[in-house]
Amino acid sequence: MTSDKPRDKCGVLGLWNADAFNAAETVYIGLYGIQHRGQQSAGIAVNDSGKIIYHKETGLVAEVFNDIVLKHLGSGKAAIGHVGYQKASESVREHAQPLVLRYKKGQMALSFNGCLLNTDRLREEFEESGHILQSASDAEIIATLLSRERVRFHTLEESLVSVMKKIRGTYSIIIMTPNKIIAARDPYGVRPLCMGRLKNSIVFSSESSALDIIGAAFVRDVIPGEILVVNDDGVKSINTKINEKTYLCIFELVYLARTDSFIDGCSVYGSRFEAGRILARESPADADLVIGAPDSAIAAAIGFARESGITYGDGLIKNRYIGRTFIQPSQSLRELSVRLKLNAMRSQVENKRVVLVEDSIVRGTTTRHVVQMLKESGGAREVHMRVCSPPVKFPCEYGIDTPDANTLIANLMTADQIKKEIGADSIAFLSMDGLLKTPVGAKCGFCAACFDGRYPIDRERDEPAGSTDTDIGARHGGL
Repeated sequence: MTSDKPRDKCGVLGLWNADAFNAAETVYIGLYGIQHRGQQSAGIAVNDSGKIIYHKETGLVAEVFNDIVLKHLGSGKAAIGHVGYQKASESVREHAQPLVLRYKKGQMALSFNGCLLNTDRLREEFEESGHILQSASDAEIIATLLSRERVRFHTLEESLVSVMKKIRGTYSIIIMTPNKIIAARDPYGVRPLCMGRLKNSIVFSSESSALDIIGAAFVRDVIPGEILVVNDDGVKSINTKINEKTYLCIFELVYLARTDSFIDGCSVYGSRFEAGRILARESPADADLVIGAPDSAIAAAIGFARESGITYGDGLIKNRYIGRTFIQPSQSLRELSVRLKLNAMRSQVENKRVVLVEDSIVRGTTTRHVVQMLKESGGAREVHMRVCSPPVKFPCEYGIDTPDANTLIANLMTADQIKKEIGADSIAFLSMDGLLKTPVGAKCGFCAACFDGRYPIDRERDEPAGSTDTDIGARHGGL
């Protein structure tokens, strides 16, 4: 709903063989479809007749690019893009992507989404061998490994196979050279990545929503552990290591992904709608109106209303012109920021018993302000909180920016204490069993460590650290 949520680190996009249109402009439009995955930086690199030209800067896509910049990028046949988000302790400008570098075999551009788990060991190896890294970026580690391995192998994709054996983590990667684009997904399938087709062109994206925006047809999801190589000869698939069990981040379906996306066979909207239906059966409420927290909880609120028979309505209006989180120099201004982003509709909620459906509660700060707003500004008689996920009790180790455990409200308080803290008249969370029933049609398993504390990927072992109860589907199909 606001910045009081876990955030993905970024989104990636790539296009090859734009014979009938401008690659830079097409990727620029496509980045709007994954803007929600990163709102602090944006960048595009273009293959213009074998030369890689790029532009990246801090800000939203609309702030970073304009007609002059797009004209400067030229009309090349291929391009990759990136939208980024960094933690407060990181430099946004330093981590902006795509990362473009020149090495012994030529130029390379790389867009990366994810998190490496063995970063410290790899950095130590680089330092011992005399390599100097310019940033704390995982993307730079992968690029450095690729340039080093490229000396040993005939092709870049062979080098990437070797690199994927050395790195450990969760990621989706798109790499562009003067004569090809390469896309890869981590062996566990934690981060999403899909492939589409636009006329004679191949497109890769973190989410299918970007494909829809540029008019590309969805082809399939990239298989966990798969490398796809695209050049003028077509598409080649390399399966490096496919685990029998995969672990898509289930928070993609709860909150991170755009509602109109499809990920690993599952409709994000359908999953959230189903979560609302199941929650209405598990934790009914005696109320007059169901409302959803914009935007990620709207589908769940509709599902809750349909299942419960309670009228659905719009109780909160979102200001869609805020953009990035603005500077909040004082506590009073930070509290007012909630009202700047959201406002209660008194005409809809006044003197009513309201069910407020939310996708998750992390710190609880924003939720407290929203409940207060509905009662004081909106005049709601009661506010019953219904959360379409289990309590978030554990931080993410796999690339999602979550607070430390000691700031997660569900790790510190019982449900009854949370109810009192946020000022709700009642509160209920979706059960874990209920959550695992929501991804209808999913072709994968799931990581739900932020809810159950079961981290499926060990930092040191070559295989996942053991199965969890969140394995739902089978392995993906072929090309």
